[in-house]
Amino acid sequence: VQLQASGGGLVQPGGSLRLSCAASGHSFSSGTMGWFRQAPGKEREFVAARRAHMTFYADSVKGRFTISRDNAKNTMYLQMNSLKPEDAAVYYCAADAKNMITGRLRWESEYENWSQGTQVTVSS
Repeated sequence: VQLQASGGGLVQPGGSLRLSCAASGHSFSSGTMGWFRQAPGKEREFVAARRAHMTFYADSVKGRFTISRDNAKNTMYLQMNSLKPEDAAVYYCAADAKNMITGRLRWESEYENWSQGTQVTVSS
């Protein structure tokens, strides 16, 4: 399984970015998929996840970020709007074949497959 994250870049506060995560050897049409991020000097943290048609978000991004998928392209996305400086981090996509229970999908240890990171910088 390979996950390839892309779409990071430099954006001004209030701006938008869409991250993509393309998969090979794994289908996003089943299981659990997620996005995590790691800012300098901080631990990697949960951002968003999707299991079947249900989505879950960290409180810090709720209402601003949207996780979605395109089964035909076997790609998942993270649409990030109203970006803030505190959203700056390296973002990782993750996927696992199992349908995680709600209490576990925020745990990075539950995900078997990870992408390389893509850098998001929010600065004026």
